[in-house]
Amino acid sequence: MHKAKMSYHLYFAWVVSVIATLGSLYFSEIKGFIPCELCWYQRIFMYPLAILLGIASFYNDKSLKKYILPLSIMGGTISLYHYLVQKVPGFAAIKPCVQGVPCNVQYINWFGFVTIPFLALTAFTLISLLLVLMKKSE
Repeated sequence: MHKAKMSYHLYFAWVVSVIATLGSLYFSEIKGFIPCELCWYQRIFMYPLAILLGIASFYNDKSLKKYILPLSIMGGTISLYHYLVQKVPGFAAIKPCVQGVPCNVQYINWFGFVTIPFLALTAFTLISLLLVLMKKSE
């Protein structure tokens, strides 16, 4: 009986999710950026990925892909929508009585296009691609 080969795709997806989770905590807890409603939804999808991908990569359990991939795709969809709200004029609905931070606020705007939702979208996309590229064990 041979030992299953470790899936580096799972490991790198876990690393991406941990970096994204720590990055979001850095922006809110250290930099003091208050998350908007859409940021919270993205966190709801990212934080479990850090735990689930960590467990999956530790046990080299590729069967979790069917549970993790939908979370990543849904989180990425929210990130894309949030990015469009920030960058496309008139994309967001006008909400005159909004509580908290409006979702079109750009705390960072590196190089004129890198915002926090863009970073989240990049992380969700990388995780999704790594999971899609992961081959099933023989």
